[in-house]
Amino acid sequence: MKKEDKAQIIDSLVELLQTYPNFYVVETCGLNAEKTSELRRACAKADVKLVVVKNTLLHKALERLEGDFSEIYPALAGPTSLMCTQVANAPAKLIKDFVKKDDVLPALKAAYVEETVYFGADQLDTLATIKSKNELIADVVALLQSPAKNVVSALQSGANKLHGILETLSQKEA
Repeated sequence: MKKEDKAQIIDSLVELLQTYPNFYVVETCGLNAEKTSELRRACAKADVKLVVVKNTLLHKALERLEGDFSEIYPALAGPTSLMCTQVANAPAKLIKDFVKKDDVLPALKAAYVEETVYFGADQLDTLATIKSKNELIADVVALLQSPAKNVVSALQSGANKLHGILETLSQKEA
C-alpha cells in the first residue's frame, strides 16, 4: 500500500473516531461470509458503524486524537474490526446477542466508552449495562417528576371525592 493511501485511511479513521464518541475494538476473523453479513445488518439496525482496520493504521489514528489511548494499544493485535457508535452500550448488547445466538465471534478486545477504557472480553456484561447519557437524564427527570405527579394525583382524587359528596347531597335535598 502506498504512503498516500495509508495517510488517507488514517485521516478517515481520525474523522470517524472524532464523529463517534464511543468505539469497540473487536475480532471478527472467525466469521464466515454469511455471519459477517448478518453482523453488518445487525450493526446497521443498531446504528453502529462497523469497519475492518489495520492495527498500525488505527494505532496512528489514535495517536492523532486528543486523549490517552495507550491502554488500547495492546488490543491492536491480530485481525481487528472497529465498531463506532453514539450510544455507549449498543455494540455490547449487539455482541452479546450475536454470541448468544450462535456461540461464535465477534470477540471484544477493548472498548473506549464514556471516556473510559475497558479491556478484554470479560468486560462485555459491564459494557452492556452502561446507561447512555440520555438514559441517565431520562431517569433523573422521571425521579424529579414522580413527587409532582403524586401531588397532582392526590389533588385530583380529592376534587373527585368532593364533587361526589356535593352531588350526593344535592340529590338528597331534591
